[in-house]
Amino acid sequence: MVASSLPLPRLAARTIDSIPIFTDDALYDASSVRIAFTGRAGGASEGDYASLNLGTHVGDDRDVVLGNRRALLCAFGEPDMPLVVPNQVHGTDLVDIETSDPEALRGIQDAADAGADGLVVSCPRVAALLCFADCVPVIIVSPTGRVAVVHAGWRGAVARIASSACKRLAALDARELGHDAPAPSEFNAYIGPHICASCFETGPDVAQRFASEIGPGCVPDARHVDLEEALILDFESAGLLRERIASAHACTKCEPDRFFSYRASGGVCGRHGALAFRSR
Repeated sequence: MVASSLPLPRLAARTIDSIPIFTDDALYDASSVRIAFTGRAGGASEGDYASLNLGTHVGDDRDVVLGNRRALLCAFGEPDMPLVVPNQVHGTDLVDIETSDPEALRGIQDAADAGADGLVVSCPRVAALLCFADCVPVIIVSPTGRVAVVHAGWRGAVARIASSACKRLAALDARELGHDAPAPSEFNAYIGPHICASCFETGPDVAQRFASEIGPGCVPDARHVDLEEALILDFESAGLLRERIASAHACTKCEPDRFFSYRASGGVCGRHGALAFRSR
């Protein structure tokens, strides 16, 4: 795996096979890494889960959800690519994926099923998918082609899951490349649709915890937290540059017609996704 510089990140909205996504085509052209943040349109789920629900744990028909996941991979021309999806538990555990061997992947999926909120993929031809409905989807890409896909709920964000994933990528790069490994300042980070600061009302204890653990810059007032700014500050603490952090600038609660929102729906809804893989 040889490191090469990445273009500055940019998230653009486009539609592939009737599935609206945010992606970075320049990143794919430069590194063969495909990233995507989905919305709620383009799938086969119905009712509260309409239509591209990617979560199997919310009460939707499991076969339909698995069909939605296949449709997403097919949209990228990768119908047979193995897909690892963790059981997200609002923690900070990360699972490493370093091989596409089918038997090894079964063990990796078992580890992800036991509970994890991030996947770190070092090998090509394996896709990572995490699911969301207000929490923050995060994807980090190293110039080596390693990627991390992270679920940052408020508990994970304040516990610094973003910088932990960044440091894990850097450590794996260094293990392979030694002094030639890229620094976190060369990584790209992408922040997908999530609940915005105005909509994310918390108790004062949560806001104070963010102010103490991350910094007052992510707490606009005593009852609101800016999760995106918290993640950016956390990234910067690990050496990632603000200019290398791209945001979809979309609020899930403000736009429930485009995205699933736990708060807007009263707790019954599907899940959109953050997907990443390296094609070669």
